[in-house]
Amino acid sequence: KDILFWSSILSVPLGLTTLFLITHTNRSLGIPDAAFVFGDDVILTVLGQIASLPTLVLAARLCPPGVEAVLFATLMSVNNGASAIGTELGAILTSALGITETDNSNLGLLTVICNFTSLYPLFFIGWLDGVGDVSQAEVEDD
Repeated sequence: KDILFWSSILSVPLGLTTLFLITHTNRSLGIPDAAFVFGDDVILTVLGQIASLPTLVLAARLCPPGVEAVLFATLMSVNNGASAIGTELGAILTSALGITETDNSNLGLLTVICNFTSLYPLFFIGWLDGVGDVSQAEVEDD
């Protein structure tokens, strides 16, 4: 639960590094656009994968023996469905803010909104209280 909380909190400032590219701050720091995009993308992808580990560990702890593959497939399906919904909501928000290929004036605002919406799941983190506290050995003993 703590790892999930802190990875969500840390994802916001890391995701906001895109603002450096939007405002060309990276150029004033001497970092070319291509290098910044590559580095930013690699770092955020790796950290995103690390942030998903607590969810997988929690699923493994809750999973009854023999249905691990089904649970993992279901978890990945939910993850992919949420990603598709997020993409569509992002497209709607992009359109609502009037961002086009020729007008990027609200792109910074879109970036800020999208990054701060990643904190929404923290409202539900209390649902995880006590979940996964029992070890597999204790479950098997019962």
